[in-house]
Amino acid sequence: MNNVMEKLKTRSGDALERFSSRATRWIGSTGSLLVHTALFIVSFALYFYGVDIDKILLVVTTLVSLEAIYLAIFIQMSVNRNVLRLRRVAKDIDEIQEDIDEIQEDVEEIQEDIEEDEEEEAEEDEMLERIQDTLGKLAQEVIELRKQHTENGKK
Repeated sequence: MNNVMEKLKTRSGDALERFSSRATRWIGSTGSLLVHTALFIVSFALYFYGVDIDKILLVVTTLVSLEAIYLAIFIQMSVNRNVLRLRRVAKDIDEIQEDIDEIQEDVEEIQEDIEEDEEEEAEEDEMLERIQDTLGKLAQEVIELRKQHTENGKK
């Protein structure tokens, strides 16, 4: 029984939400302006058909007051919907910011890795240059030793 009541509440709430959304959109339209203008013209034209001006003003004032109350309610409902949407957007922005922060950390780690690799590469280049220098010196010494050996063998 409770489940049925919950479904009815949800359905009626959804229907009211749809109605209020449509009503709010329509009230702010050109069609609404034209309907209201026509109603005011017709209301005051009743005077020329013998309706007392006091009665016309009473009815128009009452209707305008009731309409103002409903407009205020519709406007507040729109504000509430927009606040809810803004909260959702703010939450999404927070999540995106967290993702950006994580990406920034990853980029910094990659940059550190690149700098470490560049330092290691520079050290390796230095070591290769020393090895080349050493090999060059050793090759020169071998050449000199051969010359000495050759000269000693000729003597």
